[in-house]
Amino acid sequence: VCQKDIIKPLSKDFDCTPEELEHIFFEKLDMSQLLAFHATFETSQYECLINKLHADLRLCWFIGTLELVSKDDADELKVKLAQKIMDGQDYSDVLKEGQKELFELIKNSK
Repeated sequence: VCQKDIIKPLSKDFDCTPEELEHIFFEKLDMSQLLAFHATFETSQYECLINKLHADLRLCWFIGTLELVSKDDADELKVKLAQKIMDGQDYSDVLKEGQKELFELIKNSK
């Protein structure tokens, strides 16, 4: 599973062979990190998805600068959208839905 999900895609990103990348990971990581390798990858994928939604919805601006959306509302929206994507829905469709929901949050703020 690690080969297909992690090593092969990353080796393409890094323009190296899968063997070279495996060697580097074996050299740099301890046994507990290697054993948790796939699980930590899955966890980080979710975190990256949440961060991507945060950026694509421009929440830094709407939460911090304009203060039109609360952090709690934004977090709730991102978690809901991320779950839909993790369940197989298309990112762009879910993002569009999120933009509509964000607009409603902005309209109903303060």
